[in-house]
Amino acid sequence: MRKDGALVPAIMLLLGVLAVQWLVVLPPAWVCGVLAAMACMLLRFGAYGRALAWCLLGIAWACWRGSTAMDARLPRDREGQDMTVVGRVADLPLVGNDATGFLLNVEHAAFGDTSLPLHGRVRVSWYRDAADIRPCSRWQLSLRLRRPRGLLNPGGTDSERSALERNIVAVGYVRDGAENVPLGPTPFCINAVRAAISRAIAERVSDAHDAALLQAFSVGDTRGLSQHDWEVARANGIPHLIAISGFHVGVAALFGVWLARFVYLLFPRCGWRLPRVQAQAMAAMGVAGVYSALAGFGLPTVRTLLMIGIVALARCSRRHPTGAQTLSLALLAVLLVDPLSVLSAGFWLSFIGVAFLMLCMSMRGTGLHGFLHELSVGQLVMTLSLMPLTIWFFGESSLVGALSNLIAVPFVSFVIVPVTLVGMILLGICPPLAKPVFVGAAWLSHAQWWLLEKMATWPGAHWYLPEVGGWALVLATLGALWLFAPRGMPMRWLGGVLFLPLLFPPRTLPAPGGFQLWMLDVGQGLSVVVRTEHHALVYDAGARYPSEFDLGEAAVLPSLHALGIEHLDLLVASHADNDHAGGIPAVAAQFPAAERMSGEPERLPIAMASCDAGKTWRWDGVSVRVLSSGRTDGPANDRSCVLLVEGAGGRALLTGDITAAIEPAVAAAVAEGPPLVLSVPHHGSKTSSSAAFIQSVSPALALVSAGWRNRFHHPSPVVMKRYDEAGVPWLNTATSGAIQVNAPPDRPPYVADTWRQRQSRYWRE
Repeated sequence: MRKDGALVPAIMLLLGVLAVQWLVVLPPAWVCGVLAAMACMLLRFGAYGRALAWCLLGIAWACWRGSTAMDARLPRDREGQDMTVVGRVADLPLVGNDATGFLLNVEHAAFGDTSLPLHGRVRVSWYRDAADIRPCSRWQLSLRLRRPRGLLNPGGTDSERSALERNIVAVGYVRDGAENVPLGPTPFCINAVRAAISRAIAERVSDAHDAALLQAFSVGDTRGLSQHDWEVARANGIPHLIAISGFHVGVAALFGVWLARFVYLLFPRCGWRLPRVQAQAMAAMGVAGVYSALAGFGLPTVRTLLMIGIVALARCSRRHPTGAQTLSLALLAVLLVDPLSVLSAGFWLSFIGVAFLMLCMSMRGTGLHGFLHELSVGQLVMTLSLMPLTIWFFGESSLVGALSNLIAVPFVSFVIVPVTLVGMILLGICPPLAKPVFVGAAWLSHAQWWLLEKMATWPGAHWYLPEVGGWALVLATLGALWLFAPRGMPMRWLGGVLFLPLLFPPRTLPAPGGFQLWMLDVGQGLSVVVRTEHHALVYDAGARYPSEFDLGEAAVLPSLHALGIEHLDLLVASHADNDHAGGIPAVAAQFPAAERMSGEPERLPIAMASCDAGKTWRWDGVSVRVLSSGRTDGPANDRSCVLLVEGAGGRALLTGDITAAIEPAVAAAVAEGPPLVLSVPHHGSKTSSSAAFIQSVSPALALVSAGWRNRFHHPSPVVMKRYDEAGVPWLNTATSGAIQVNAPPDRPPYVADTWRQRQSRYWRE
């Protein structure tokens, strides 16, 4: 094969695999067979035929792999039912405040006496008196499962896509019962070794946070890191360094080379049986393979391991592959093993980052000067070239990332990681000597983290941009390639111009007198965002759970950033129930200047004003008025703060959890006016939405915020039948995802978008 012979097949295979990921429905299996047969025939027709053959092969392979992955999911008719599952614990279990979470590789599943065709991974939570779950252990468990389904919001993560990429076929929790028993002794597996090393570090390093950092650097165990730690990492642009990255694997391979050199220095006669070059290649591959296994074989480590393996094989066969050929062969190997890896952010950040370095970097100078030049310029190239992808996948970037990486990358890779590797070796050779080594590595980690926490407070550390289209991503990536092209490329500065659609995306703001409303998908809870031309409010922010999963932080804030809302004028917690107010503190911390109020301010952990009926704001020709502050002597639901947003062409009534006891007073306060969009009270509970209330407010559209298959069975079919009988169309976030309603000043309100329809893909539930 020519030196560039793998490049075209790799690119065409990638294009074919990528094209499939935009499909809403996958073709039947016979279509995959036809495409594969056509690919085989096209191999005879020269270079263009072979290129097209690789593309068709990618389409056929990705379609078949996607179909088998979707077919492996839990049958729909078994959702919500108890079943007995036998499996082996994968990865490292996470022990939380309220539950132990772990992945279970299913070996056998049965519903009663009937076997179920369930194979793959199941994400399990064990609440209340969870057993001691160890990596690699086999269990028989009574589980209640459902198909993977996630929240869909502007700027939010796609957990359904992630489930497909990670081969997760169901999610659920352990049911109490005598069926939950361990099965036999725990067999050996690499995750057990990872857990043992992680425990050894925790036992030898007294500071829990320093130990958590060292556990992440050594074996990719990030369970001890807090949400604040990840915020610091994102602010510095170094999440890739927190767990084991591909660069760390390269350092481990270099360690293997040095080890082989040391052995040959002590025993020169080894060269009589095996040339030193080949021994170094094999040692590099062996050490890198062990280190990648300790990292859990994440995609960046697998990519680096494949590249090291290709170079090692070439050295052993006395060949010298170019960097482009090595990267192309690694890309081919990853796609042929698992085409669904293109669904992960790590795939793109890993391969595109390395490709940019290969295309844009050329060694200038030798020795220390050349090394420092490549290191500094390399961090600038990586920061700017990967900025479009980080904004696309995570909704934010870091303007201090280049400087942070310039400090962190060499320090972690050339100081902390080698010292940690020595400590891990000493654990097996002489455990008492491992403690001072780990303590020293922990001290180094502590010092570096102190600096990174300081840098995380600098302006621009968290840089949020509105959600952008795919065309802006492509233009910015081409702009980065043009900007960092080798000398001789004309007008390289124009590459910066191609970043403009990414940095300043077009936004459609409401005209004066109009407003936009988003009912966010926060599961069994409520969160509504209303924006006028220059103002915005948030009404409720979803729940916060004992596991520290905060929907205000995980769903509401990313949505605000994706919608381009940089300033919040009003933050309302309708009442203090967790499903409405749990995420309020996170939103308040992000927007401290926002005016705050609630129907139950005394029950909230942050200071909020009382919600007083009659209070009014006037924004851009739109009025926001408090209709009711509820009954002070009544239950929490009836103390909900009710808001009426009224523009020239439409209105929105935000009702919280009011019941039928409060509805007459609210209806009486809603005078005649433009068509009204109603936030259905109490998620469609039987205690609300009386027929008289529906008839009185006469909504043009009703919106329900409820969780998929929630335990309260909201919305009640009886209640929604009332809306149907009244001729009121309605939507539910459980089936629609986030819902956008536009209320322009010159026409009635209308549904502009539902995120489950907008992001329709074949993996979507």
